[in-house]
Amino acid sequence: MTAVAGPEQTVTSDPHLEQPYVYRRRELTEPDWRRFPGWADVTEAQWRDAQWQRVNCVRNIKQLRKVLGDTVDERFYEDLAADQQGMATMSMLLPPQMLNTMAPDADGGDGAALTDALFADPIRHYMMPVRSDRDPYWPSHPHAERDSLHEAEMWVVEGLTHRYPTKVLAELLSTCPQYCGHCTRMDLVGNSTPLIDKHKLALKPVDRQDAMIDYLKNTPGVRDVVVSGGDVANVPWHQLESFLMRLLDVETVRDIRLATKALAGLPQHWLQPKVVEGMERVARTAARRGVNLAIHTHVNHAQSVTPLVAEAARAMLDVGVRDVRNQGVLMRGVNDTSDALLDLCFALQGEASILPYYFYMCDMIPNSEHWRVAVWEAQRLQHSIMGYLPGYATPRIICDVPYVGKRWVHQIAEYDRERGISYWTKNYRTGIELDDPEALERRYEYYDPISTLPETGQRWWAEHGAS
Repeated sequence: MTAVAGPEQTVTSDPHLEQPYVYRRRELTEPDWRRFPGWADVTEAQWRDAQWQRVNCVRNIKQLRKVLGDTVDERFYEDLAADQQGMATMSMLLPPQMLNTMAPDADGGDGAALTDALFADPIRHYMMPVRSDRDPYWPSHPHAERDSLHEAEMWVVEGLTHRYPTKVLAELLSTCPQYCGHCTRMDLVGNSTPLIDKHKLALKPVDRQDAMIDYLKNTPGVRDVVVSGGDVANVPWHQLESFLMRLLDVETVRDIRLATKALAGLPQHWLQPKVVEGMERVARTAARRGVNLAIHTHVNHAQSVTPLVAEAARAMLDVGVRDVRNQGVLMRGVNDTSDALLDLCFALQGEASILPYYFYMCDMIPNSEHWRVAVWEAQRLQHSIMGYLPGYATPRIICDVPYVGKRWVHQIAEYDRERGISYWTKNYRTGIELDDPEALERRYEYYDPISTLPETGQRWWAEHGAS
């Protein structure tokens, strides 16, 4: 079963003795958008133009048909329409860049082949869900909630969540350049759907930002601000730069993180000269004041990592942003294998200069059960990816436990595998628990998808789930 390769090396040919994962460098490629009939005449200059990308976003099935032409069977459109009418918590919004990463190897000539490729595609699975994706028995967990992390309960001013002792989340707006089907802020972000009537921010942006800055100036225990939304790429640049400069004037703020999926979904935005030049001004100011400035993006599959994404990430690093990091979401059918996670991490770290940082378990929002994985599955995946990546680039898989916060999946305190209930503790009080003497002693519950439980556990939930 073996062949001698040299005096000191033996190479095995037994497949059972191979490494569980074998690294092969893969150069990034930009899928050819011209394979879709609606973009057959789109030039490279148009494709690289951020305004063209925004104007030509796909917002509904009619526009999707215009792009795909007759290359996709009617059964796909019917499945998509059924989901949008009865199950979707997010409206459709797909920049051409994002849509182009779906079924990248399908040539569009065979309608059945492209249809099958779309149904199976991991990016389509979470960016453009169809009805047949959803769990037929438990589309929602009985404990699913619109604001599953209770962020709005912890607002100290509108849009500013003070959840951790030293960190806050600043939601500047409620829109994104693209809408992910699994969005944890689905109660606020995006347009309303037939299923979900979205909440709205009430204050004018300038008033909201003034209130945030005032709170931070008066709360010196906060040193870390995540600037998010929505997506900061949708904030007009002059407004975002002004807000960031005001943040940098707050003496106690030492870390600023900009949250933007658009670095992957609309990299053209971050390559615009006005944005690059503006980020350089912000980065230089941050460096002078000793503040760590980073960008956090959201990439879930290696197909999303293209040369344009790498170019945008490096443009930000070149102007002085300290790090570009990835916070992906662990989802069944998207990246729930060690091969998929490692392929993505090597593409990010090795080819795009984006640091793999976290993979969050998908939050318990309505109709998300088909995406979610059990805690034990997440623990197994964390174990399986160890040892391949550099230590500083090995992501942690995180469970964001309601009323607790981010917890590494191995920090579990107790676990009822039969009913899929895990128990967690914490070492700090959220902003709404400052007067709660039991906050640090209480055990907080998290729930596995019911479909992952043994038959006895599924039967228990069938009998007791409603209560």
